Amino acid sequence: MVDRSVSQQTAADQNIAIESFTGENKTTWRDYIEITKPGINKSNLFATFAGYWLATGFTSFDFVTLLFAMLGSGLTIAGSCTLNNFYDRDIDPLMERTRSRPVPDGRIKPSVALWYGIFLTTLGIIVLTAGVNPLSAFLGFIGFFVYVFIYTMWLKRTSTLNTVIGGICGSVPPMIGWVAGTGSLDLTAWALFLILFMWQPPHFFALAMMKADDYRAAGIPMLPIVKGFKETKKQTLIFTLLLLPSSYLLFYTGAVGWFYLVIALILGGVYIALAIKGFNTKEDDRWARQMFFYSLIYLTVILLAMIIDVAITEALQF
Repeated sequence: MVDRSVSQQTAADQNIAIESFTGENKTTWRDYIEITKPGINKSNLFATFAGYWLATGFTSFDFVTLLFAMLGSGLTIAGSCTLNNFYDRDIDPLMERTRSRPVPDGRIKPSVALWYGIFLTTLGIIVLTAGVNPLSAFLGFIGFFVYVFIYTMWLKRTSTLNTVIGGICGSVPPMIGWVAGTGSLDLTAWALFLILFMWQPPHFFALAMMKADDYRAAGIPMLPIVKGFKETKKQTLIFTLLLLPSSYLLFYTGAVGWFYLVIALILGGVYIALAIKGFNTKEDDRWARQMFFYSLIYLTVILLAMIIDVAITEALQF
């Protein structure tokens, strides 16, 4: 015998999915902003700015170049996120946190989302090519390709490596900023990449634990769903341990000084301590929320530390 409540829920989910194709709900300009995931865009643009500032400081700062780098990066990220919303229109209605997005809620038709995403991405790549340099545009394209084709269309639905490999796209923005200021990919650019790359798995592992029921309902093979919370905690600790020496590479390349190094040591030490704490708690949801919240603090503060360190160094030279 089929559980009546389960049948009703399944029917409701199917109705939501069908409604996402009709576009019957009223569309507003806010929907066209929401579909680009502005929260993700803001954090990535902050990383882009940090990369550019690290490359130029006050001495060779060019506002026009920075403007084009930020605009091109923002448009490319916005387009990629829009295409992610378009492709995930079949699973977003199944998750509580995503079912009210413009496409599954029917406020933006899938076809509109598709062309909107293509337009934004193409425009972003053109702006980076013409306004900054071809290398920054190439990096932007790599970020787009990994996020849309490797992560969204492939790994997100097939492998627990989705978060790790998908982290490549989130590690590109500071590289774009650096390349905009220097025109080249050197060890410092890769150090910036490595910091963001090692930061992302613990960040998204925590989110996956917090939203485990949502991901399970949608059939997305996130690490906590497939391997369990214990394995997720182990991998979280591994990446936080790797993040600490990764953050020191910027000091090794000479891009930053002692101020940044001390801040990175404190931030990394606290992150590792929190990761270890996870093995001694039975309140997994509370721990995951602490880890997620701290990951946001870590990223914001370490990027600020880069910016402030460069400002301090140049001020001392006068």
